[in-house]
Amino acid sequence: MSEPQRSPLTDRFFAAGWHLLISAAIAAMAATLVFGLWYPGAFRLLSGGQDLFILVVSVDVVLGPLLTFAVFNRAKGWPHLRRDLAVIGAVQLAGLAYGLHTVYVARPVALVFEVDRFRVLPALDVDVADLPQARPEYRHLPLTGPWKLSIREATPGAEKSDALLMALEKGVDMGQRPRFWQPYDDSRAAAITAARPVAVLMRRYESRAAEVRALLADAGLEEAQARFLPVMARGDWVAILDARGDVAGFLAADGFF
Repeated sequence: MSEPQRSPLTDRFFAAGWHLLISAAIAAMAATLVFGLWYPGAFRLLSGGQDLFILVVSVDVVLGPLLTFAVFNRAKGWPHLRRDLAVIGAVQLAGLAYGLHTVYVARPVALVFEVDRFRVLPALDVDVADLPQARPEYRHLPLTGPWKLSIREATPGAEKSDALLMALEKGVDMGQRPRFWQPYDDSRAAAITAARPVAVLMRRYESRAAEVRALLADAGLEEAQARFLPVMARGDWVAILDARGDVAGFLAADGFF
């Protein structure tokens, strides 16, 4: 006795469901790449990568199964149906590739200490024309998470004038120019000096004192040791530093006060 035929509507739900599962699996692999390499840890929030990825992938994951639901009909015959599904898959993969490229060019490539603050620097904000003048190790942007950098002082004369003009006329700060990049360790002492006690932050945001203390506890920091610096990023953030000037964590708060 043969099994009863599924109705056309049931067929559509079945096909769209399988398409959704496959799309979700591909999206999970893409998430591993994006958040494992390009936007590690807190940088998914500091750089807006999480929201961007969810937007891109949600549209792609939902659109493919919806199109499959719309076109799936056994009455077309398998050659016609396979062609329709192949076109949908190609469009979906092209959309995912474009979305991943958008996420890639917006990825953070450096956390840069600039005099009295940190900057989360996306790849698209780097003055790439400056890369040949950078130190050899910084002439290619990283693919496996942001570097921790600082900036050196511009030499008096032409370089200092050029840095000032670039900032005023083109809005390109020294932290965006690879020629000024140097290891964070070279400015660690300056960062500690510029940072303020975390007690100042807690007085500013009294209602969030428990949140700050929880962050310190997770990082194994005593309140008396901890300091903070504002961070230029997507939204308002501060970096919590330990006594050595290492970044122990980030808090979503405005540190420019």
